[in-house]
Amino acid sequence: MQRRPLVPLLAVTVMAALAPGLAAAPATATPLTRTAPDVATADALRPYTQQKPVWEGCGADIPAALRCATLKVPLDYRDPGGKKIDIAISRLRTSAPGKRHGVLLSNPGGPGGPGLDMPLQLEEQLPQKVKDRYDLIGFDPRGIGRSTPVRCGLSADENVLLRPLRTFDKNVAWAKSVADKCRTKAGDTLPHITTRNTARDMDVLRAVLGERRISYYGGSYGTALGAVYTQMFPRRADRFVLDSAVDPQQMWRGMFRTWAPQAERAFQRWTKWTAARDATYGLGDTPAAVSKSFWDVIAKADRDPIVVDGVPLDGAGVRELVRPEFYTVRAAAERVVKLKEAAEERTKGPAPAEEPPSEFDISAAVAVLCGDSSWPRDPETYRRDSVRDADRYPLYGDFASGVVPCAFWDRPVEPVTEVNNKVPALIVQNEWDSQTPLVAAQVMHRQLKGSRMVTVDEGEGHGVYSTNPCADSAVDSYLATGRLPAADVTCEATPGERRASSSLPAPGPLR
Repeated sequence: MQRRPLVPLLAVTVMAALAPGLAAAPATATPLTRTAPDVATADALRPYTQQKPVWEGCGADIPAALRCATLKVPLDYRDPGGKKIDIAISRLRTSAPGKRHGVLLSNPGGPGGPGLDMPLQLEEQLPQKVKDRYDLIGFDPRGIGRSTPVRCGLSADENVLLRPLRTFDKNVAWAKSVADKCRTKAGDTLPHITTRNTARDMDVLRAVLGERRISYYGGSYGTALGAVYTQMFPRRADRFVLDSAVDPQQMWRGMFRTWAPQAERAFQRWTKWTAARDATYGLGDTPAAVSKSFWDVIAKADRDPIVVDGVPLDGAGVRELVRPEFYTVRAAAERVVKLKEAAEERTKGPAPAEEPPSEFDISAAVAVLCGDSSWPRDPETYRRDSVRDADRYPLYGDFASGVVPCAFWDRPVEPVTEVNNKVPALIVQNEWDSQTPLVAAQVMHRQLKGSRMVTVDEGEGHGVYSTNPCADSAVDSYLATGRLPAADVTCEATPGERRASSSLPAPGPLR
């Protein structure tokens, strides 16, 4: 279990006691009372909610204080007596049990990101006043990591989700092949690897821990998971921190397609910032000149691919590589300078060594993306959208518009979750976030009507907590006291300032 740099934290309000039943509300409902079907579902889930986890060490290279266990949950919550799968969980107990408030669950993002080591990351970054109050809880979501995994047997070439328009016919064949492989390898499991079922798993975990309510920190995709939990189990949600939020109305294709227009805005901002620093970067003293320097690099890469970290990239590959960096202006300027130098030097040497296959497998991520919502079934829809986006958005173009395996996936077994409730939550968001744009967080804020939002004006990059003292203060106070800010908060940042490492890891489409 590899440790990553950390991200935010949470607080929890826990009132000991027996866990109530685990019945989930319908996709668009907010349950207010327990109904007869709820009670029946709770009874059927009793073998799961009354499990006694066996806590053991997590591994030879893992600090002994972090303990791990495995829970059983239903593969299909509509059939609790049917097939069972494993969910790997971890716990780092508070060192001040007399001050303990409850448990803090966490999810690092993805979809497809393992979270078993999140307590160690949170322990490094949470202030002591917050750590004293919580047992920090991590888990690998269903289908991922040490939980019962989903694997479609994909080759290295198949294990790439976003593909450019120029290979559209090949992309259609790839998408169908991946869907067919997944259906053959894991067809009975795939329909149940969804955000709603992961939220249900969280509630089983809540019950097993003997908690009436949970607090939660989720980053990136983890904000979607947290929001879905508040919709399904509103009375069991305590203090929820959502860092770098997904638009719950755009899950999932619409969310990815926002990257193209937002990248154009970020690029224009970057050209202005870099032009003002021509003495440092030498890319041009006007925004137009800086823009030309970048597009000259793209043209050269199309003629003769640029080798980056051992991988030859054409113009499209360079655009895909650099798109997220334009949101952090200094990093983008430094990257483009290096690309420009590489394109100009063009030293001919031995062919680069083949890059080792990625350890990240898109199988579980694709299962969530396809299982959470309906996608267009006609490949021509993707072709039309790709042509339009490639024309409208020169920088990122059609990368997020193209056909994906969801076009050939089986229909979702549940309707889309409509997030719309009054559960309290704190949303923290950078203005210039490459993966979850500010406009997405603003929609999340509107749909979570009990929420407050902390916006970091000119804040750059994906992941807020531990990078901005003003935002950190709001999060820490909320987790420690349970009191949201009286009104939305705006914090300040300096464009181009080197920021502390974000807590958000990088597996999965939202990274």
